[in-house]
Amino acid sequence: MTRSEDLTTFVNEALTRGVPRTEIEGVLLKSGWSKTQVSDALAAFAEVTFAIPVPKPRPYTDAREAFLYGLLFVALAFSAYNLGMLVFSFIEQAFPLADSVTSLRESTRGPTSVLVVALPVFFYVSRLVNRDARLDPSKRVSKSRSQMTYITLFVCASVVIGILAGLVYSFLGGELTIRFILKSLTAAGIAAGLFGYYLRGMRVEGTDAAA
Repeated sequence: MTRSEDLTTFVNEALTRGVPRTEIEGVLLKSGWSKTQVSDALAAFAEVTFAIPVPKPRPYTDAREAFLYGLLFVALAFSAYNLGMLVFSFIEQAFPLADSVTSLRESTRGPTSVLVVALPVFFYVSRLVNRDARLDPSKRVSKSRSQMTYITLFVCASVVIGILAGLVYSFLGGELTIRFILKSLTAAGIAAGLFGYYLRGMRVEGTDAAA
């Protein structure tokens, strides 16, 4: 039996005997267990009134969900990137460079083609995983779901930070143009929108889990 299993077994037996959680936490901390280890062990059991401790669902990995969330992330990345490229094409047409002339149809053909394919895939898979989560709330603690969400948040935050740094760099070099500003705002807006959407989803799920 591992140390974590020893700790979980101890907490289970203590809760079975009716020992308050505060006393369990205090004695474990005095015994050398870290605050994180103790909190995780106590969090493994729901705070509900029952004859015996009720375990909470634990994070798990499922091959099907890993595939769905991987596909969802790829579709999201393609959709967000090509949406930005599509908006960039309109900005370039509105503020063209003297030595660069490209027709609107030619510049928007590629991004539009990808969006026509990627967006339906993203919405379909999103609907699928959200439906699964509604039918089985335990799926909200899927490791695949958590990992893909954090990857998305990390990428979006990185994009926003990079764009802001680029704006500051261009401003200090006196190279700030309307064309550059509009492109930066477009990319930052898409990244910030995705970041806010997924962060809000995590908070809502955290609230539901706490309830």
